[in-house]
Amino acid sequence: MNSIIQMDPELHQNFTGFGFFDIYHKGSFKQPARTTWIDGWKIEYMAIADPSTIHNTPIVIIGGAFQNFSSYKYCVEQFFESGPVILIDLPSMGSNQQITNVDSGLSAGTLELPDLSRMLGQWLDIVGVNKVDVVGISLGSVIASFFAQQHSELVEKMILMGVMQETRKSWRMLLEESLMLMKEQRMDEFGQAVILYLVNHAKLDKTRMSPTAKRLFFKQMAEFSATEQERYEINCTRLLRLSQVPVPQVNTLVACGQYDSFTLPYENAKFALQCPDVQFAMIANADHVPQLQRRKETMTLFTTYLKGESIQGLDGIINLTRDQMENMDRRGEERIQVLQPESKLTHRHLSDVIDVNIVDMNYFGVLLQLDQKEYVEQYPRDLALHLSDKDGEFSIECLIFDCSAQGVRALFKHGSFEVADRLLRYIQAQKQDVMLELDVVF
Repeated sequence: MNSIIQMDPELHQNFTGFGFFDIYHKGSFKQPARTTWIDGWKIEYMAIADPSTIHNTPIVIIGGAFQNFSSYKYCVEQFFESGPVILIDLPSMGSNQQITNVDSGLSAGTLELPDLSRMLGQWLDIVGVNKVDVVGISLGSVIASFFAQQHSELVEKMILMGVMQETRKSWRMLLEESLMLMKEQRMDEFGQAVILYLVNHAKLDKTRMSPTAKRLFFKQMAEFSATEQERYEINCTRLLRLSQVPVPQVNTLVACGQYDSFTLPYENAKFALQCPDVQFAMIANADHVPQLQRRKETMTLFTTYLKGESIQGLDGIINLTRDQMENMDRRGEERIQVLQPESKLTHRHLSDVIDVNIVDMNYFGVLLQLDQKEYVEQYPRDLALHLSDKDGEFSIECLIFDCSAQGVRALFKHGSFEVADRLLRYIQAQKQDVMLELDVVF
C-alpha cells in the first residue's frame, strides 16, 4: 500500500542542509513541533542545527515515554559539537498526543515497538536523510535497537542508555503494578510509584536528584489527563509484550547510571556484551535519568563518542573492562539482617494477619519465612509488611515475587515518598544497630 504523506511546506524546498534544519536560537524550543503524516499517523519533530556543523551526520534523539522536546533544551548545544539534531516523537510518545489513527480509527496501542522503528525509517526516507547517528534513551533505546536491526545501512553510530535485552520478572511486576494503581485511580500513589521506580531513592544522597525536579515529575504523573493515562497504558503494555531487544550490529555506545535500579547496570552490560562493535560506560552517581542528574558528564560522554574520540578517563564516567562487565553484581543494593526479625503481613481489605520472620531485606525487597505460603500466593499484591522504628509501627505494601523452599520473596511497592524515606531510615538504623552489637561481642 502506498503511504499517504503530508509534510511541512518547507520540506518541498530542500530535504537537506539549510532547507530542512532550522538554525538554532534561544527561542527554538518555544516554536511548535513540525509534523509529517504517514497513513494517518502523526510524526512530530524538531530539526535544528548550528551552522558550523550543519552538514555533519544528523543526530536523531528518541526519548523515553515521559520526555518532551523541552527535556533536551539544555543538551542540544553540546550535541551541536558533533552535528545537527533531530528530536522526534512517534505516535503516543513524548509530547505526541495521538492515540488514534485519523484515517482508520485504530488505537496507537496496535503499533508495536518494531512498527514504530519502521515508521522512523519511513520518515527519514521521506525527508531525504540517508545517514544518521541515533540516541535512544530508556523506552527510546528499544525503538533505536529495532531501527538499527531494520536499517543498519542508515546508522553510523548509536547510543543506547538504559537498555536491557530481556525484561526481568520484577521489572514487569512493577510496571504492571503502576498500571493497576492508575486503573484504580490511586493517582497520588501512581505518581509517587512511577518516580520511585525510575529514580533510585536509596541513592539520593549520591545522585542528588533535585527535590524540585522530583516534585515536578510527581505533579506531571499525578495529574495525568485521560489521554495521558491512555498513552501511559499504551507504552507500558508495549513494553510488557516485549520479549527480546535486538542487538545492534553497528558501532554502539551502551551507557547507564551507576545506580540505575530500573534497567540495572548489569543488564546494560549484558546487552553491551552481545554487541560486536561496542563501548560501555557508566555515569557515576546517577540512576535511570543521568541526563537530569549528571547532565554535563552525560553529554560530554555522548559528544566525545559521537566525535570519534576516546571515552576513557572522562570526568564522572566509569569505564569497565570486558571481564568487569561479565562479572558485575546483579544486585545493586546489599541485603541486611534485622535485629528483630519477627513481623507480620496484613491484607489491605481483609482482617487476616500472617506471622513472618524477616530473613534479610533491602530498600527494594525482602525475604520472609512463614508457614502460610499458599495464602500469600493467593494475594500477590494485597499484603503489607509491618515494621517498627523509634516512632512506632509502619507498613509497606508488597508484591509477592517468588515462593520456594528458601522462603517468600517480595518486592516493595513504593507508592509513597514518606514511607520510602522511613524505610531508608529503618534500614540505616538496623545497619548501625548490628555494628554496635558486633562491637559489644568482639
